[in-house]
Parts: sequence; structure tokens; C-alpha cells
Amino acid sequence: MNVFDIIGPVMIGPSSSHTAGAVRLGRIALKLLGERAVRAEIGLSGSFAETYRGHGTDKALVAGIMGLHSDDDRIRRSLELAEETGLSVTISETQIPGAHPNTARIALTGASGARMELQGSSVGGGNVLITSINGMAVSFTGQYNTILVRHLDKPGAIAAVTQFMAGSGVNIGNFRLSRERRGGEALMTIEVDGDVSDSLMSALRGLPPVQQAVLIRAM
Repeated sequence: MNVFDIIGPVMIGPSSSHTAGAVRLGRIALKLLGERAVRAEIGLSGSFAETYRGHGTDKALVAGIMGLHSDDDRIRRSLELAEETGLSVTISETQIPGAHPNTARIALTGASGARMELQGSSVGGGNVLITSINGMAVSFTGQYNTILVRHLDKPGAIAAVTQFMAGSGVNIGNFRLSRERRGGEALMTIEVDGDVSDSLMSALRGLPPVQQAVLIRAM
């Protein structure tokens, strides 16, 4: 067990689950969007929906979407900052059957018109679990360096990526494939041991099967 699992993260706010974890969910959503967000549609389920005003969960999620960290004093003013910077925010209460009590759905629109949707939960101690990206089931925590590779589901795509990583000396700790349908868009979730360089990510993005590759660094 990591000592931070016991004492909790360095953070602003009253609750590691409702604030620190929420900031991390927002930051992961921003990373997956890949550009400045101009619109955020946030749906809160379970305990998040019932207590978000008191715990500042709405402020924490928006802070993360703007790229702030969990110990940033500006979290308290994130809703005002969003308005000042042109980020439109809509927050609603919803029910997601079978989901963890602290679950959010985040849909972001970027300055270029790009869109992404994420579903994730804050599972305690500032830790998170991402369960869906753009409607495809995933499962990663952000506790390991995680590479997300979007590609078409066709023969040789997985082999091209995994062989490249093996040749680059990167050890895969966990691998999962999600796809919309056979032959359609697919997503590799690859948790790796050790560091991942910018040059490796650049080379990975240049592989023929790869449409997008995003690195979520360990939190």
C-alpha cells in the first residue's frame, strides 16, 4: 500500500473522493480531448448528485477540465474562472444504474469542435476509475502510465502497436481492447511499467493503424 492511500492526496477541498478525485476525472477528460475545452456537459450520479454543492464537486470537476491540479487554490473559483475564460458549463443530476456512487459523465467540446465523452468514478483517497470513453467500455485507474490508442479494428493493428512497444523496451502491464463493432473504431488501453517518453509517443502516433494515441501519466 502506498502511504498516500493512507494519508490522502495534497488537495484543496473537504473530501478526497468528492474534490481531489473529481479534479482528476476532469483532468483526464481534458487530456483525452487534446485541446482547450469551450463547453462541458457534466452529469452527476449517486452521491455526487446528492452532495456536490456542499463538497464542491462541481468546482473540482470544472477545475480539472481547465487543467488545474487538486492542490490549486483556484479550485474554489473555478466556476467563475470558467465563465471568464469562455468555458460554458452545464451540470445536471442523473442516475447511472450499477455505477459507483461517485460517478460523473463528462462530455467536452473543444475550440476546434472536437468532442469526447468520458464516464468515471472517484473511488476514494483521490483515486479514480475510468469506465467508458466515447461509449466504449474501458477500465483504468491512472495509477500507472496508460496509453490509449484509437484505431480501426482490422488485422494486424494490435500486433503493430504491441511489437513496436516491445521493440522500444516498454513492458505492458495490462492490455484491453474495446470496439464499437467488428471492423469499426476500436480503442486499446495499455498500462505500462516505467516511463514513457515524448519521442516514443510521437513514433507511436506515426504507425499506420493509429488514428490517435494519448498518454495519461500516472497520478
